[in-house]
Amino acid sequence: MLLVWQCPRQKPQSDIRQRINLEAIALSPINIIKTIEYIIKIILFFFTYLQKVNTFFLRIGRNFAWIAIFLMVVVIMIQVFFRYVLNNALPWPDEVARFLMLWMTGLIAPSAYRWGGFVSIDILERFLPKLLSNILILFLLTLSLGVLIIGFELGLKHINVGWIFSSASIKIPYHLIGGKAEAIKLAWMYMSLPVGIFFMISINIELIFRNILSNFTKLELPNDADQQKLEAQ
Repeated sequence: MLLVWQCPRQKPQSDIRQRINLEAIALSPINIIKTIEYIIKIILFFFTYLQKVNTFFLRIGRNFAWIAIFLMVVVIMIQVFFRYVLNNALPWPDEVARFLMLWMTGLIAPSAYRWGGFVSIDILERFLPKLLSNILILFLLTLSLGVLIIGFELGLKHINVGWIFSSASIKIPYHLIGGKAEAIKLAWMYMSLPVGIFFMISINIELIFRNILSNFTKLELPNDADQQKLEAQ
């Protein structure tokens, strides 16, 4: 048998040159600028709709937070009356007030985060040049996003534990309709943590998009109308 060895076929020189030219065109400054503009448009699209969604849900959350504050004050006043006037403290107001306080915090925290209402140290940010300051803010926002995601996962685990334990004094009055009063699970109280953190994650992503758009574009990005009304009062 005669074995014939064939040399691998080499690509024509013209094909190689054409490929090099295509790669050079793809890496040309014009195409890089167009790619960046396309990415900016995508970020602007997501930022616009995410801001609207966040505004809608945060407004609902603030309304429920105000209701929770009102109910918490009412419950505390009831306990004060029964304890110091009637000298017969009720068993449930303290835990109900704690329940309402946790949900009030979880619902109002995302708005406070969006409006910059948390305590922060911005000495370094003020002394740095604008570009370095914006880069630092973007880094801190990215770091905060990671911390919030971890906190959200821990909050979900905490809820799972809450389904095991029941409240000592808060009970659903099924006995009023002929049933048996049933203590509510502590998971309903713990649920305020992941709910609040979930919306804070959404706000954090919005702030990251805003930082990127502010650095790479000259667009006038809309602010929270509710925040502007509050500051105008």
